[in-house]
Amino acid sequence: MSWETVIGLEIHAQLATRSKIFSGASTAFGAEPNTQACAVDLGLPGVLPVVNAGVVNMAVRFGLATDAHITKRSQFARKNYFYPDLPKGYQISQMALPIVGEGAVTVSLPDGTEKKINITRAHLEEDAGKSVHDLFDDCTGVDLNRAGTPLLEIVSEPDMRSAVEAVAYARQIHALVRYIDICDGNMQEGSFRCDANVSVRPSGQTELGTRAEIKNLNSFRFLERAILYEVDRQIDLLESGQSVVQETRLYDSDKDETRSMRSKEEANDYRYFPDPDLPPLVIDNAFIDSVKAEMPELPQLRRARFINDYKLSSTDASALMGDKATAEYFEAVLEGQTFPAKLAANWIIGELSGRLNKENCTIENASVQAPRLGQLLARIDDGTISGKIGKQVFDDMWGTDASADDIIEQKGLKQITDSSAIEAMIDDVIAANPSQVAEYQGGKEKLLSFFVGAVMKASKGKANPGQLNQILRDKLKNA
Repeated sequence: MSWETVIGLEIHAQLATRSKIFSGASTAFGAEPNTQACAVDLGLPGVLPVVNAGVVNMAVRFGLATDAHITKRSQFARKNYFYPDLPKGYQISQMALPIVGEGAVTVSLPDGTEKKINITRAHLEEDAGKSVHDLFDDCTGVDLNRAGTPLLEIVSEPDMRSAVEAVAYARQIHALVRYIDICDGNMQEGSFRCDANVSVRPSGQTELGTRAEIKNLNSFRFLERAILYEVDRQIDLLESGQSVVQETRLYDSDKDETRSMRSKEEANDYRYFPDPDLPPLVIDNAFIDSVKAEMPELPQLRRARFINDYKLSSTDASALMGDKATAEYFEAVLEGQTFPAKLAANWIIGELSGRLNKENCTIENASVQAPRLGQLLARIDDGTISGKIGKQVFDDMWGTDASADDIIEQKGLKQITDSSAIEAMIDDVIAANPSQVAEYQGGKEKLLSFFVGAVMKASKGKANPGQLNQILRDKLKNA
């Protein structure tokens, strides 16, 4: 039987405020356990929550970025359940009236196609605490620092049909929340995490299959692997005559498998009701307009501009759009320069990214900042040095304050562009290798690289490659 996969994602983006959603407690990561949970976060008697205006601004910003409906009168609700890291016994969230309604994003897929993914809603809520297992003698500790941290839960429609589409959508949302400065996107610290609702159904069937929800996926690779495993698991169950049970599952990255966590609750299991301590959240057109006026350039607009203005390929533009800092670095490299944008794109995607990965460093903290890389690329473009020598200069620039011009001058790395000097070196190489010359003239043209290498060695890598190849071909032809 042929099966169709159906996937919807719930993405939790931690909003980048310095204080929590209903209290003034800090949201800073890495504090000692239980040092950043105040009386409001713990729900102690006599306290009242107060909405952080910053989280409202950020939620509206997301709504505008996804062309979504902004609810002018939204409502906070209590979601009731009991768990050790939920000190109040309920979580303040939004149910019937979320602040952001229906919207959409268009994602670019690896095969070059695009797909529109609809967003059902995006609502504000507080995070729970964190259970830390196996601390001492198989005990579990509870850290409530995270309790009350502001989250925007972004719920998609079940529009995705493969793990590839799900990862593309998650990456798009990840880039978007960083671009509009509402979330730092740090998946290792839990600032951006996904729950995947996965089901399968016979191809051609319109009715949805029974879904399993895979919780707390904190990397794109884990998201993809978890979905692939879950799809295979459900198909195996159905094809063997068994049923898929609606449940919550966890992904074990060590075993590359999902395992059952608990039966899946429905909305009525949480006994939602409006929070009596919080009045309806009312915003007006003036507030929405003020947020709109502060919006940065959105990723999809910047990507289109990179393709149209800089003549980059769709692939290069998408690679540079991976995060806001990389896109800004790219434009800073080009500032005041005349070399092709493609040259800068190649170096940032290739040489710079490789070095950042090696050093485990972010582009914001790169040792070679954009203006210095721009100067280096200008010297490659004007023929002062070759691209190969440029990589050597780049290595010498890393970790120092020296400019490209200083290193080129101090180490005598300027290209040899004197035609007579290049001709003399070529003549010497041809004279020293008569048998290879005969083979080349006999049709073994692959030997050209042998001669190029020999001349480059003689010039210590300084011969201009373009001049070298042209002169060498003429000389070999007439030798």
